[in-house]
Amino acid sequence: MGKTTLDKDLQKIASLDAAAHDPHRVRTLGLGFLFLLLILPFIWLVVGDSPGLFSVMVAGVIGGYMALNIGANDVANNMGPAVGARALTLVGALIIAAVCEAAGALLAGADVVSTISKGIVDPSAMADSASFIRAMMAALLAAALWTNLATWMGAPVSTTHAVVGAGVAAAGVQAVNWDVMGGIAASWVISPLLGGGIAAGVLAFIKITILHKDDKITAARRWVPVLVAIMAAAFTAYLLAKGLKNVWKTGSVTWTVAALGMGALVWEITRRSVNRAALRLENTRKAVASLFTIPLIVSAALLSFAHGANDVASAVGPLAAIVNAASMAEVASDMAVHVPGWVLVVGALGISIGLVLFGPKLIHAVGEKITKLDPVRAYCVALSAAVTVIVASAMGLPVSSTHIAVGGVFGVGFLREWFVNSRGREPKVKPVVLGEDGQPVVKTPDPLKLQKKAEKSRKRRLVRRQYMTTIAAAWVITVPLSAGLAALLYVVMEKVLG
Repeated sequence: MGKTTLDKDLQKIASLDAAAHDPHRVRTLGLGFLFLLLILPFIWLVVGDSPGLFSVMVAGVIGGYMALNIGANDVANNMGPAVGARALTLVGALIIAAVCEAAGALLAGADVVSTISKGIVDPSAMADSASFIRAMMAALLAAALWTNLATWMGAPVSTTHAVVGAGVAAAGVQAVNWDVMGGIAASWVISPLLGGGIAAGVLAFIKITILHKDDKITAARRWVPVLVAIMAAAFTAYLLAKGLKNVWKTGSVTWTVAALGMGALVWEITRRSVNRAALRLENTRKAVASLFTIPLIVSAALLSFAHGANDVASAVGPLAAIVNAASMAEVASDMAVHVPGWVLVVGALGISIGLVLFGPKLIHAVGEKITKLDPVRAYCVALSAAVTVIVASAMGLPVSSTHIAVGGVFGVGFLREWFVNSRGREPKVKPVVLGEDGQPVVKTPDPLKLQKKAEKSRKRRLVRRQYMTTIAAAWVITVPLSAGLAALLYVVMEKVLG
């Protein structure tokens, strides 16, 4: 009896998991531990003999551990589609993402740290600075442990949600900003639906206007420059409104004008490039899809920069709060959170090292295991990420970059599945076999084979459902699980540290 598609998929996954337990895995773990150990002398050299040095050093190691996990988990959402579409090799993706993540964290990551430092939990609700430090340590460690477990399971999760849930439990219900928490809970549903819907809508437009046309080259010359210009405009707005907002404060009018200007410039450049490429392109879907490769690579790099600028706060936000609280006896809700440069260095290096050492697993999961991607589908996911953030920001809706990207992958996968099943496939015409009497030979069909053929042709599944279930479950339990773990760690720290 032949194996089902699910059996084959599970066999491949088992093979990949088995391959992970090799000497290379041991070396990567060793390098990760080495990075964490080097944080101790680095902090001692930078901070010197200052108040609360021991707490700062311990928190620095925990923050570095969290940064490693962010690199291993979160960054895969930006690079996974490009790798799955074969627009980038894994090595190329790791290099680009590591550089762009570090640049985003160091150049534009300082101000956003204060949101994680004191935006979720009110410091004045804590008894004293020692209690606040323990709460932040418990939150950071719990979030890091959960993200590590999720990465091992192959589930992309929101590291910001993990930090939030842990911070709430460690600080106590009375310290929670429930308006912020309500928005975070809403983002569990809003982010993947918006990301998936926009990605599917863009893919449907490309299929109808380009890929399903008889003359694909002419259609591509008309629409590809428009689509790439929209991506350029969206990413310009995305970077000004989100990624660079910490170093350059702009209003909606400024980044709207900048986005339109960049879109017009890129349209002209792309129009000329596509016209030249059209002279040597074949009139095939694969050839036309190759026109999206370079925009896809650029978008992955920009997403990584914006991610580094914003999500470094998940690693070093609580660390920055601990550094500030260690220097004072009491903490207040209006305390100014100064972000030392060395804190951003720990976060930036940790994210980049975590990506290189442990990121390939989630990159393959997002880019290859959910559904099959090509440059067109991956382009739709990348564009969806930028557009969703802009739309959500304009509407005042909270979103998660992780949920947007994964929702986009599922969105293009389900749309592709719907297109294939709704259009159907042409029946194969078999040659007529003549018998000795010159009459056609009629074979009695096997009922079992007919039943299997009917089941197979009834509906093709192009999205692996088991990943949808695993990822959805991981998203739902991120906040409560990290919160419960943080509460336990906080109690232990109180008992041990007094």
